[in-house]
Amino acid sequence: MVLITLTPLDIHNKEFSKSFRGYNKNEVNKFLEKVVKDYEETIKRNIELKEKVEQLNNKIEHYQNMEDTLHNAIVVAQQTAESVKENANKEAELIKKEAEEESEKMIREANEEVKKVERNLMDLKNQANSFKIRLKSMIRSQLDMLDIDSWELTDDSEDEVVSEDSIASETDSLTVVDKANAADEEDEGDNF
Repeated sequence: MVLITLTPLDIHNKEFSKSFRGYNKNEVNKFLEKVVKDYEETIKRNIELKEKVEQLNNKIEHYQNMEDTLHNAIVVAQQTAESVKENANKEAELIKKEAEEESEKMIREANEEVKKVERNLMDLKNQANSFKIRLKSMIRSQLDMLDIDSWELTDDSEDEVVSEDSIASETDSLTVVDKANAADEEDEGDNF
């Protein structure tokens, strides 16, 4: 079906055939002029409405584009947030791991230092004990030498005179040595 569009000019130029006892020509012309005028108004209004519809459609399309852009921006923001969160978690894990490794290293080094100090302390104790043993041995050997009979005065040495002062100083020295031995024995009892 072909749709024929009627224009105001078509209405205005329309000629009707004349017939006997037809319509009043002036009334028909006035009516046609009114129809032309109304039809022109309707066409103008129709064109305005079409333009307005097109503008509204453009706005709708613009808003739909904005909505799509906002939606995409939200999706990107969510992905970025997830990525940042994931990276922050990874970095936190890495920092935690490095801190644990550093603390384990420090504990290892501290334990090694403690063992080193304990070894040094043990070496010093051993050296001190060894020195005490050697000193005691030397003092005992000196005391044993004093007990030997060869120190006694024989008839050959009558010329030598032993004064009381020299005997007293030797006695004092022996007393100091005996006190030192007693103190060492007490220390050994405390340490062991």
